[in-house]
Amino acid sequence: MASPGTAMITGITGQDGSYLAELLLDKGYRVVGLHRRSSTVTFERITHLMDRLTLLPADLLDEASMIRVLREHEPREVYNLAAQSFVQTSFVQPVLTGEVTALGVTRLLDAILLTDPTIRFYQASSSEMFGKVVEVPQTERTPFHPRSPYGVAKIYGHWITVNYRESYGLHASSGILFNHESPRRGLEFLPRKVAFSAAAIKLGMQEKVKLGNLDAQRDWGYAPDYVRAMWLMLQQDAPDDYVVATGKTHSVRELCDLAFSHLGLRWEDHVEVDEQLLRPAEVDLLIGDPKKARTVLGWEPEVGFEDLVRMMVDADLKALRTAGS
Repeated sequence: MASPGTAMITGITGQDGSYLAELLLDKGYRVVGLHRRSSTVTFERITHLMDRLTLLPADLLDEASMIRVLREHEPREVYNLAAQSFVQTSFVQPVLTGEVTALGVTRLLDAILLTDPTIRFYQASSSEMFGKVVEVPQTERTPFHPRSPYGVAKIYGHWITVNYRESYGLHASSGILFNHESPRRGLEFLPRKVAFSAAAIKLGMQEKVKLGNLDAQRDWGYAPDYVRAMWLMLQQDAPDDYVVATGKTHSVRELCDLAFSHLGLRWEDHVEVDEQLLRPAEVDLLIGDPKKARTVLGWEPEVGFEDLVRMMVDADLKALRTAGS
């Protein structure tokens, strides 16, 4: 069987980047990962893969660095997962969010156009683009109404991908991914924060956890399921855009109940609402319709919400016990 060649991943040190790297390596790809050079090493999610990866410093703020990597390593597929990806941070760093999450996509697409227009490109779009939703569930045709600088920046990245596809004939696809979690999710993201706190409280390491809007609802899935959809998009004859979601929604309150009850705890005894954690503009109900992904890509999520939450709680419980011993 012929090798599928080289794939390049921006944001390889993140949750999705690490799972996508695993998937591609298992399929026989040579994987090149780009990361920002910093004084703090953040390779913990890919430590187990280091001897199988080619890791290079590059930045979405620096088009020349991406052109250099593309010319040297000649990838057949490029997955753009890099971004300033924390919604709350985008309110206090809106310009940086725009430079990286919006204009960074243009720089990468332009680098591809200049070096090899036959490269297949994946852009990580987001359900946050829907924001103040005008219909439920959301599909590929639902109008966007973002409620954060992050959502606004993701819309720019999404539409510039469409523009380069239509203007230059690039095989450029976007996955409009709804919330997807795992034990590798950063602690600044709500489901991981809840899972970690439940485990820490169970072990007597903390007593309370402060959260924002308990009534907000999200469509939460399992990250490895979602990176499989990314890969499937670039295997299609024609590029397109796809909603990737479970089609089911759950509230933050339900998330808390599931995580704490899994450990024999009552969430009401430990969760406090902190008004400082409320967003200036809230997204209330995000739920995706994955019909197109199921029909065209043959994609199905394999891990349900309840199993996902329990998996995350168990992983944090094990990690905290190991650290404590």
